[in-house]
Amino acid sequence: QVQLVESGGGLVQAGGSLRLSCAASGLTFTSYAMGWFRQAPGKEREFVATISWSGGSTYYTNSVKGRFAISRDNAKNTVYLQMNNLKPEDTAVYYCAARNTRTVVPATSAYQYAYWGQGTQVTVSS
Repeated sequence: QVQLVESGGGLVQAGGSLRLSCAASGLTFTSYAMGWFRQAPGKEREFVATISWSGGSTYYTNSVKGRFAISRDNAKNTVYLQMNNLKPEDTAVYYCAARNTRTVVPATSAYQYAYWGQGTQVTVSS
């Protein structure tokens, strides 16, 4: 079965950095666009970033542009989210998700993704 396993979350001070990883198994990784979403307490899950199957196309929500970078290593079936200059408002559970497509059109809605990881907590202290 398909499994997405996130890692790399933790507690960091404002201005710090973290790199999240998401290891995928049970799917043909190069047939999937990958995305990162986050959910803060009491809030809806929101889109953060997405990357096309080849890694050649990326898209970000405005609040993280210039601070976060999504990348993937297709040889390792892994997608990453490098998060720099973290802010307290970035505190959330971060989820990776997989979308079975080779289109480069970005998908920002959760319903467009078929598979989800269990999430990893990111806490940014002020």
